[in-house]
Amino acid sequence: MEFLDLALLIRWFHVISGIMWIGLLWYFNFVQIPTMPRIPDELKPAIGKHIAPAALFWFRWAAASTVLFGLVLAFARGYLHNAMTLGFGQGSVAMTMIGIGMWFGLIMAFNVWFIIWPKQKIALGLVEADAEAKPKAARTAMLFSRTNTLLSIPMLYCMLAFAHGV
Repeated sequence: MEFLDLALLIRWFHVISGIMWIGLLWYFNFVQIPTMPRIPDELKPAIGKHIAPAALFWFRWAAASTVLFGLVLAFARGYLHNAMTLGFGQGSVAMTMIGIGMWFGLIMAFNVWFIIWPKQKIALGLVEADAEAKPKAARTAMLFSRTNTLLSIPMLYCMLAFAHGV
């Protein structure tokens, strides 16, 4: 019974982390990015120096913890290999669904840590960069964030399809 309780706890950490990650992803793409052009220039430093760095901290660590807890859960439940191979050779729609969701999550987490965050550090002036590099970095970060937003929809569908018995 203790193993089941631990697996349930891991699942809850995975779900809570995922809610934070996708919630912040959607906040950035549906609220912050579209609103920025309408914010007066004198108020923009508050967002760039205080709100965005704090939100990006929680965003990237929510991505990491979602993936970590999801992989640990799949391992603990004994389906990690089958899911990562998309259930090939099993004829399991459930393994294919969870596998697709897991791969989308991994791609999205990679984007967060290795593309979006490094580009956001440049765009927000958290690292030294030429003035002309900032808008280019901001655009790249925004495009990959939008890509993640699009991937989040089928990823969520696949995760829920698996959890609710396809």
